[in-house]
Formats: sequence, C-alpha cells, structure tokens
Amino acid sequence: MATIWIIGMMGAGKTTVAPLVAARLEYEWVDTDRLVESRTGMSVVGLFGLGESSFRSEEAAAVRSMAGRQAVVACGGGIVLDDALVETMRGSGFVVWLDAPVEILLARTIADAERPLLSADPEGALQRILEERRWRYEAAAHATVSAGSSPDRVAEEVIEAWSRSS
Repeated sequence: MATIWIIGMMGAGKTTVAPLVAARLEYEWVDTDRLVESRTGMSVVGLFGLGESSFRSEEAAAVRSMAGRQAVVACGGGIVLDDALVETMRGSGFVVWLDAPVEILLARTIADAERPLLSADPEGALQRILEERRWRYEAAAHATVSAGSSPDRVAEEVIEAWSRSS
C-alpha cells in the first residue's frame, strides 16, 4: 500500500502532520486543497463560491491523481462524503483518521477566515459537521489516531499504525 491518506475534520492537523510523516518515510507529501488550488488557479474559498460541487469535483480529480503514489496525502475534511473516493483511497493505500474533539478543532480554526463551511457559529458548525461525518471517518479509516498530542507525536503514531498494517 503506497499512499498514506490522512483524513479528518478541519483543524485536526492533517496539513501539519502529513509533511512530518512524509519526511520520516522519505515520501512525497501533498495537500489536496493546495493541489486543487494549483490545478485550478483558484482558492478553495473561490471554488466554494462557485458551488461546493465545483470544489468537490476538483478534489476528486486530485485524489485520483495521487492514488497509488508513494506519498502522504493530507485530505480535505469532506473527502469522506464521496463513497467512490473512499474506495479509491482504501484500495490504493492506508487511510488514517486524525480524530480530535470539537474543542481542539475550534481552537485551531477560530481565527482562520479561509474556512468556507464555518458560519457565524463556528463551534456549532464544527459540532454539526463532526456529528454528520464521524461514522464516515470511522468507516473510511484503516486506523484512528488521536490528534490531541503534539504534531511530532501524532506523526509517530501515524507511522506506527501504518507499520503495523504492512
């Protein structure tokens, strides 16, 4: 299984942990949001402005382009909403869910204006989104790692989980 897919809610630390894991394994690392922005020349917020389906279509293309590559991929939080993408990820690599409680997610995202799904009530929005997606993260993941530790510790736990699967 070549690709290590890191999934989870916005603020779970996917974009922070992925390059740490990749460096330790000497793998390439990619963030699907940045890949989408690079391919389209638009920001994630700009794509959402055209409609969430525009963004999701580009996100799907980004996932398909990374499947099977020796890479660590930090995925957008909503990646698990597409069953076909979950199948692609599970079939081409190892999927790790970085699980974090709403309090941690809120602390990490509260000042970020680039979060198109957060509303005037960020805590309520995060709680609602996590409740809606939790079962999808659980079903998609080969392993779950708590995202409450330091990024270095979380990266170590991701590698440990991946090593046990090989």
